[in-house]
Amino acid sequence: MEIEPIGPAQTATFEAYGKDKNLFLTGSAGTGKTFILLHLAFKDIFNDETPYDKIILIRSLLPSRDAGYHSGSLEEKASYYQAPYRMLVQYLFEMQSKEEFAALWDLLIDQESVEFQTTSFLRGQTFDNAIIICDEAQNLNFQELDTVMCRVGQNTKIMFSGDEAQTAFIDKEDSQGYYNFQGIIGEMDECEVIKFGIGDILRSGLCRSYLIAKEQFGAKIA
Repeated sequence: MEIEPIGPAQTATFEAYGKDKNLFLTGSAGTGKTFILLHLAFKDIFNDETPYDKIILIRSLLPSRDAGYHSGSLEEKASYYQAPYRMLVQYLFEMQSKEEFAALWDLLIDQESVEFQTTSFLRGQTFDNAIIICDEAQNLNFQELDTVMCRVGQNTKIMFSGDEAQTAFIDKEDSQGYYNFQGIIGEMDECEVIKFGIGDILRSGLCRSYLIAKEQFGAKIA
């Protein structure tokens, strides 16, 4: 399905991606950051003219503080965190029936078009011929972000998506890692940092109004 960018931040993302930049998208919830990164990545991995053959989707399970309370194995616990992507891909592919939609994510995993990874088991790995998407990056400390970045192999592109306002970290040093890493990425010619603001929110008018009110309330008590 063809997706067109909406608003200046999404347009800047599409343009930077077209220039073969590695991306760091940061800012407000509901702006479509993860959605457009998945769209761009899927277009390339299904294009025989690109070197990419899979999407590596990475996120941390730990800062949410609740992974240990889910029943089952680590793999089963990780499945809870795949639910948002299972829903997003349904908007990216045209399927004939609800049954096909329900099976779509599992099919992409089974045919190795998508690989879901947690930050717990990344060390020692190298990802070649892939597009890495590190989602919810605000929930990774600097060491984790550094580890993700150092997994990039040959013919691989990497993209980060995060929102500092939604960090699950309590410790200031852990949350500061996101800012420090963003600063390093911003110094690299191969990368581009793109900031999404409240004006870029697409999820709903209510979501936009809430975040505006939250920002104004925070300014009053600061």
